[in-house]
Amino acid sequence: MNRTSIAADYNFSGRYFVITGGTGVLGQAMVRGLAGLGANLALLVRDEAKARNLLDSLPGGPERGSTCVLQADVLDRTALEQAAAQLQERWPRLDGLINGAGGNFPRATTSPELKFFDLPDGDLRRVFDLNLEGTILPCQIFGRRMAAQGDGIILNVSSMSALRPLTRVVGYSAAKAAVNNFTQWLAVHMAREYSPRIRVNALAPGFFLTEQNRFLLTEAATGKLTMRGQSIMDHTPMARFGEPEDLLGTLAWLLSPASAFVTGIVVPVDGGFSAFSGV
Repeated sequence: MNRTSIAADYNFSGRYFVITGGTGVLGQAMVRGLAGLGANLALLVRDEAKARNLLDSLPGGPERGSTCVLQADVLDRTALEQAAAQLQERWPRLDGLINGAGGNFPRATTSPELKFFDLPDGDLRRVFDLNLEGTILPCQIFGRRMAAQGDGIILNVSSMSALRPLTRVVGYSAAKAAVNNFTQWLAVHMAREYSPRIRVNALAPGFFLTEQNRFLLTEAATGKLTMRGQSIMDHTPMARFGEPEDLLGTLAWLLSPASAFVTGIVVPVDGGFSAFSGV
């Protein structure tokens, strides 16, 4: 491998990717990073206006390549099938799926005011559905085209709480742990049943400030770290929260031919949190 071949691996021109959750804090960074590498993107979103504003801000604007916005909820099979049918007509192939949709809800999180025994089952179910079923359904719908092609890449988004269960976020931790298990299962299934050129991996971001966790990690009034936020800093050797752009190198690697012999893994991007025992 030389400099020329490495550069070619990370040139995504002429490649086609679907991304869910592309308007979130981390998802937007992924969209910008992939667009910067030349990828054609389809953003599957509920808020079409927000997605179009994001595309407008990309180099080349909304008309760059074959980038488009498709309105679909990751829990709505019919909407996902309609989006896949549109892309079947529009795109010559599908190179990858990034399952970025997910998140937590305050009432599925324990607190002094809301004990574990009183967590509403509806809120817990929302967290399970969004993170786990919201990953499985797109894999079913868009994975079918990869199976027919005989190649493709699926990249799920897990969490540090899947690797080391975190206090308070019981539903989120359990759901993301299931995403890890599903990632490994699907990697074997796609390679054995359809093609060894179909790869399935996951990113496990450490602690990034997002709209879902900001209320847990920082004080709304002052912006200072909460006790939980400070505890995270004390257990993160690099002593900072992640920046969304910190995900892009690993993202590009897992979606590129440079990782052609990598499948069934979950890669932490966490500033060393998962390596530190606290001692």
